[in-house]
Amino acid sequence: MTNRESSQPADVTIVGGGHNALVAATYLARAGRDVLLLERLGHVGGAAVSARAFPDHDARLSRFSYLVSLMPQSLVDDLGLQLELRSRPTASFTPYERDGIARGLLVETDEGEATRASFRELTGSDEAFGAWQEFYAEVAELAEAVAPTFLEPLPRRQDLGCVDLPIWTDVVERPLGEAIERRFTDDVVRGVVGTDALIGTFASLHEDSLVQNRCFFYHLVGNGTGEWRVPVGGMGAVTAELERVALDAGVRILTGADVVGIDPDTSGVTVQWRDATGHHETRTDWVLSGVAPWVLDGLLPDASPTQAKPSGAQFKINLLVSRLPALRSGLDPHVAFAGTFHVNEDMSQLEELHAAATRGQAPFAAGELYCHTLTDRSILGPELADSPAQTLTYFGLHTPCENLTDTESGDRAYRQFLQAIDQHLAEPLEPLVLGVEHKTPSQVEAELNMPGGHIFHGDLAWPWLEDEEQAATPAARWGVATEHPRVLVCGSGARRGGAVSGIAGHNAAHALLESFG
Repeated sequence: MTNRESSQPADVTIVGGGHNALVAATYLARAGRDVLLLERLGHVGGAAVSARAFPDHDARLSRFSYLVSLMPQSLVDDLGLQLELRSRPTASFTPYERDGIARGLLVETDEGEATRASFRELTGSDEAFGAWQEFYAEVAELAEAVAPTFLEPLPRRQDLGCVDLPIWTDVVERPLGEAIERRFTDDVVRGVVGTDALIGTFASLHEDSLVQNRCFFYHLVGNGTGEWRVPVGGMGAVTAELERVALDAGVRILTGADVVGIDPDTSGVTVQWRDATGHHETRTDWVLSGVAPWVLDGLLPDASPTQAKPSGAQFKINLLVSRLPALRSGLDPHVAFAGTFHVNEDMSQLEELHAAATRGQAPFAAGELYCHTLTDRSILGPELADSPAQTLTYFGLHTPCENLTDTESGDRAYRQFLQAIDQHLAEPLEPLVLGVEHKTPSQVEAELNMPGGHIFHGDLAWPWLEDEEQAATPAARWGVATEHPRVLVCGSGARRGGAVSGIAGHNAAHALLESFG
């Protein structure tokens, strides 16, 4: 595509080329609208891409986003995406030590006798496993009530049909930590439950703002089941399919186009961008923004910020290892690493680390590991495909961008991770490492233009309207409005954004189609 062609007026111009932007573009183009998509990087997909992270080895990792849960199957079917999402046999494994003996809490995806026995070994009875099953059965009731509304205009809270359930109070009304402490007595079990509230969110489990509750809710609600599945081919396969259907629909995609200004008025919007050939602008009827709301504020003229700059708190590590390390507990590592492997995530540890990080301190590392290649080895090239090599991705919690300000602090955080994981291994991990890269929140910001490295573009919001909220326009009803009627949000900063779901893109497109009449 030439810049002359891209400078022609468009019905809709989309700023940013993440997965949500591609979803929105496809729906609008299929409806007969002329759509121009402008992406700053040399490729589309944003955080949902695969890349060769280690120059000396052919392994294409999902470097940032890596699992799929919230993407509705109905959306996949509607767009005609040719994707394979695989279930993991292990949901989670949490190593611990009691009386000098190394053990671990194993939770199967389909919880069976092995899960029951693991809870019994940890707690001495079946009571904790019963409480676990009861809690998540109640959470599933919430998910089943709310998940079907994600591709519709925002429902009213009182119309959901689940506000009278006891679990509503535990998850929506009161700090989640209260319910965790009331329902579970063991610190390890409490931590396993609590981690879903902290992935991408810097908060205490007792935070009065309930930001941790909202994070927990989104992690457990996808497709009514909350299961996180592995995209075969990596997250890049998801983006490749979204790009394919967008191009098939006639979307004009321009990469290497850095948008520098968005100027809306009553009749349309002027969009300006720079690329390798110079400065360009186009006139468009509508703009959809896939960039973070804080970034969007900086592109609008004389805009007052809609929020403070977000601050991310996750430390990402991607590893290629020659083989999986042996565990002190004796469990087969191919079982333990097949799901989410928790490191220093007892509830007391999570609370201690949050308090320390708030003071600018980092006494130890806490986070979780995930092994893509135990479920899908297609991301490995020929040199590794038949070897015992595996990839490991670590998501470190409570590492605010303000505490990891340079390369040296990132290196220290990596050393802390090695110390934390080695506590549970029968051999040190480092000699097995063939390749490593790690990213602080600041480095994520620099690479992806996510302010503060915040993976959700800002704090998540409940996916419904409160009684006092007004929703007089299609954009407000779909949760994608900004202060400017001709500028809508289609990215993770939308009301039901966050994670790789396509929901925000779908909803922005449908709000716009409703506005067209």
